[in-house]
Amino acid sequence: MKQWFGPAAVALLVAAAAWHGGLALATYGLMEAAVRKTAADTGLNKMRYNALATPENQPVVRPSPDLAYAACAYDLTDGPVEVTMAPVPGRYSSLSVFDARTDVVFVRNDQQAKEKPFQIVIARDGQAVSAGKEVVRVGYDRGIALIRLLLNTPSEIKSLEPLRRQSSCRQI
Repeated sequence: MKQWFGPAAVALLVAAAAWHGGLALATYGLMEAAVRKTAADTGLNKMRYNALATPENQPVVRPSPDLAYAACAYDLTDGPVEVTMAPVPGRYSSLSVFDARTDVVFVRNDQQAKEKPFQIVIARDGQAVSAGKEVVRVGYDRGIALIRLLLNTPSEIKSLEPLRRQSSCRQI
C-alpha cells in the first residue's frame, strides 16, 4: 500500500496543476474569441454599435433584450486607446473595461458620471499618456470596452441612436 502513495500523490498534483492551468488558459481563449468577434466588422480600437439582441442575433452571450450594446475590442500593442462615453440623459448607461483574463478592470455608470460625457485612456504600464487624462492601466494588450444603454422599449433605439453613437474608441 505504501508503494502506491507516492505515485498517487504525484498523479493528484499533476491532475490539479493541469486542471488549474486549463482553467487559466480558458479565460484567455474565451476573451480572445470575444475580441475577434467584436472586431470582425469594425476592426480593433473602433466602436461597434450592436443591433438590439434578438433570439436570432445575439452579439454577446445571454444579452439583455432591454440593453443596447456598443463594444470596442482594444489592442494596446501600438499604444494607448481612448474611450469616450456619452451617457444618454435620463437613461441608465455604463462603461465596463475587461482585460484579456476576462477581469473587469473599470466600471462607471451614468450616475457616477453625473450624466456627463467622459473619457478614459486604456494603457499598459510604461505607456505614456498625456497629463490630465484619466488612465485605466491594464496588464494585457487586448480586451473589450463595453457600453450598455437601458431602453424602456426596443423602439426607442431609433431616437436614441444618434446620442449612442457619440460614444467612441480610438488609438491615440
